[in-house]
This record gives sequence, structure tokens and C-alpha cells, in this order.
Amino acid sequence: MRKVGLRLMSWLAMLILPVQLLAAESADAVVIVTDTRKLYGLEAWWGNLYNESHLLFALVTILIIPLCGVTLGILADLVMSRLGIDLKNRTLAEH
Repeated sequence: MRKVGLRLMSWLAMLILPVQLLAAESADAVVIVTDTRKLYGLEAWWGNLYNESHLLFALVTILIIPLCGVTLGILADLVMSRLGIDLKNRTLAEH
């Protein structure tokens, strides 16, 4: 019974402690921005996008990551086919 009580108290502490830590400071005091003063080109655009709209930043990021993955995968396939590695045939070359 004592172990159950200690486990319950520890779970309760884990649930309440973050709330107490976050409530120590008001939400108005926290500002999340990117310093874009020394950035140029795509880096400046990316930083300004983050500063202007977190939602648009998230959507663009969600679109860019798969596009980069597909592009790198196609390039890797092209390089391996040029090297003579055939990934389309599943037979083993040792036999």
C-alpha cells in the first residue's frame, strides 16, 4: 500500500510541477523571434517567415522536408545506377 501511495504522489508531482514552473512567469514576458539582421537571401526569408507567422512557417517546413527527401533519394538512385549498383533487381550478385 505504501508503494502505491508513493507512486501516486510521484505521478501527481510530475503532473503539477511543470504547471507550477510555467506559471511563475507571465506569458507576455516571453517573445519568440529570430534575429534576421545579419541574414541574407533564403535565410532572411526563412527567418522573416518564422517571425511573421508560425503557422505558415510550419506549413512550408512540412512541404519542404518531403521534397528534399525525394530529391535526395532520386539523386542517390542516379549516382548508384551510374556506379553500377542495380537496386531494381533483387537477385544476389554473388551466385
